[in-house]
Amino acid sequence: MTLTAASSTTLHVSLVAVPDAVISTLAGILDVMNGAAMMGLVEAKAKPPFQIEIVGEEAGALRLVSGVPIDVQQRIDHIAATDIVIVPSFLLGPEGWQTGRYPRLVAWLRRMHEGGAMLCSACSGLFLLAETGLFDGKDATVHFAYTNAFTALYPAVTVHPERVLVISGPREELVCSGASTTWHDMALYLIARHAGATMAQEVARLFALQWHQDGLAPYMVFEGKSDHGDNEVLGAQQWLAQHFSVARPVEEMIKRSKLAERTFKRRFTAATGIAPLEYAQRLRIEDAKRRLERTDAAVDEISWRVGYEDPAFFRRLFKRTTGMAPGAYRKRFCIPDFARS
Repeated sequence: MTLTAASSTTLHVSLVAVPDAVISTLAGILDVMNGAAMMGLVEAKAKPPFQIEIVGEEAGALRLVSGVPIDVQQRIDHIAATDIVIVPSFLLGPEGWQTGRYPRLVAWLRRMHEGGAMLCSACSGLFLLAETGLFDGKDATVHFAYTNAFTALYPAVTVHPERVLVISGPREELVCSGASTTWHDMALYLIARHAGATMAQEVARLFALQWHQDGLAPYMVFEGKSDHGDNEVLGAQQWLAQHFSVARPVEEMIKRSKLAERTFKRRFTAATGIAPLEYAQRLRIEDAKRRLERTDAAVDEISWRVGYEDPAFFRRLFKRTTGMAPGAYRKRFCIPDFARS
């Protein structure tokens, strides 16, 4: 099947490579964005929708964080203009993201944006783009595991880790995708935007890619904040982690704390950022998720085991929390039979 791109102009795409980059994301974006041309979806005499170049501070061989070398095709100093810049995901070590390591690259990103380029990040690539200051006061998304670290460094950026794709900026020129393989969604979005929805759908079909239409909430694991310094609240959290399924868990925590009800709720919410009842509900839902993934227990039984006597209420709460009904969640995340020992 051959298709004609929505635009007759080939757009130049600069795919940024730095030592922190993850090879799977970088190479995957390269192949998917080139998919239309590689798989013969563009008519022989038609221009391909994208010309993709791996760029970096220096040309030549570059060893990425996984130890795999790639070839940087063009120095950024030699690129006066480009249409799209994509920063792939980075692997952050225990020390986290160290700002100020790539001043030439950050300055170049600003110049490209001033010249009209779109700036796109996959997952943790947002750490580098945020150094430009262009995302300040705007919405973005980043891998949910890096949310706290990102917010500490860039408090002016509003992050939504549960969202797959966020498009912002006055020209909708700032694009970022969320956790891990949601770069698929970003690449398909760019293809749809510049080469047409039919082209994007055909590329998705040939690569067997699926849009993450349920968002990322189903993938996120709740971990209550524990570094708040309130020992009374920390003790309540530790007790609740083992006893969340008891009837009226908030009342039990208040009794154990010896604090007045209003004082306990105020301190708990201030320390964890979540009200006690919602905290207990999140723990229950996390346990229910594991049971749906790893057992064949009926939903009604799981509801009872995590502390809900009303299965209908449990189903509503589960969907409100994860974005998916329990049955749909099990279908998506259960371990397939062939993988079970």
